[in-house]
Amino acid sequence: MNKKMITLALGITAFSSVPMMAQAGSVEAGKDAFEACRGCHTSPSTSNVYPTYYVPKVGGQVAGYTVAALKAYQKSERPHRTMMANVYDLSDKTIEDIAAYLATATGSARASANGGDAAKGKKLAESCMACHNDDTNAGVTNPRLAGQHQNYLEKAMQGYQSGARKNALMQSMVQGLSEDEVKDIAAYFTSLKGLTAVK
Repeated sequence: MNKKMITLALGITAFSSVPMMAQAGSVEAGKDAFEACRGCHTSPSTSNVYPTYYVPKVGGQVAGYTVAALKAYQKSERPHRTMMANVYDLSDKTIEDIAAYLATATGSARASANGGDAAKGKKLAESCMACHNDDTNAGVTNPRLAGQHQNYLEKAMQGYQSGARKNALMQSMVQGLSEDEVKDIAAYFTSLKGLTAVK
């Protein structure tokens, strides 16, 4: 990707992030609201049935991104029936509370790798790092990817490539990647220390 495209992508990200900023939620209320989610998101080795990939680790995720992701499931912008069913009637306040709790939650740091070349992935991911770094300051809406399960990251990128996940910026960033390049980028982010499966 050339410098002009990267600059454009960063500008779009900054502009599109503004309306998605989360309000400060209640960590305690979020912990209670998260109880229905624990069955899947507290084990480091729970898999989606089909297609098979590990349920994403959400502990330590930035609150603004969690809010945006849960609202995307509510609007059917992410095609996962279980998640859509679990969030369809959540209020904005409950979503913000869950996001606040997850931003502080810790647990198992073990991530599952799935092949790929992390060294090649590091080079390929250079343009990704402007958005997908470990900035957890208030107002940040780009997700942390460090330490996420590799096959989940692969599935997410494939979803953007196919259009199943709706985000014009992400679709443009991953559209030209080969299957091996997707695997390498995912391997790199999985190799980093970061997200956890919630306790």
